[in-house]
Parts: sequence; C-alpha cells; structure tokens
Amino acid sequence: QVQLVESGGGLVQPGGSLRLSCAPSGSIFSILSMAWYRQSPGKQRELVATIINGRGTNYADSVKGRFTISRDNAKNTVYLQMNSLKPEDTAVYYCNTVTSNNNYWGQGTQVTVSS
Repeated sequence: QVQLVESGGGLVQPGGSLRLSCAPSGSIFSILSMAWYRQSPGKQRELVATIINGRGTNYADSVKGRFTISRDNAKNTVYLQMNSLKPEDTAVYYCNTVTSNNNYWGQGTQVTVSS
C-alpha cells in the first residue's frame, strides 16, 4: 500500500519560513490533484492549497500571498513553501493526492509558530 511521507514541519518564530514536502513511498499513477490541508486543535480540517491538473492552483484566503504550493512531476512530490508565518498557522499539516482510483493521505506533520 503506497503511503505519502511528509517532512519539513517544526517550530518557527512568527515571520519565519518553512518548506513542507510530501513524497509517495511507491509508484502513483494518474494523479488528478495534489493538496495540503491543516487541522488545529478543536477545529475541522481545512484546505490550505491545491494543484488541480489543467486548472492551476488555489489557496485559502488566509494564506494567499504567503504560501506557495508546487509539485515535481517526475517524483510525484508536492511542496508547500510557507513564508511570513503567523501563530494562527500553527496546525498539523496533511498532504493529499487524488488519483483516478485512489485518495492518499499523509500522516501529518506538526507546524508550530511561536516566539
């Protein structure tokens, strides 16, 4: 069973930057979309950013201008560059890849923004 492996989370001060990565443990085919979600304690999981084949990228209003989602098609890897981080960005971040016949999730990586 292919799994998505995330990395890059950690503790950062307000105004700092982090880059999250998400790579599959095996081969994935027919990718339709790749995305990052996040979930804070007591809140529902929310969509942060997504890349949809043929339709470009979309971002939550709260991260527009600060976060950038990108992908490496050769490696089926998706990245999330997070700049100008705020305490309210603190959450567990999950990557998601949707293919024509499957929906994969990462295990989550903690991002904490605090001084």
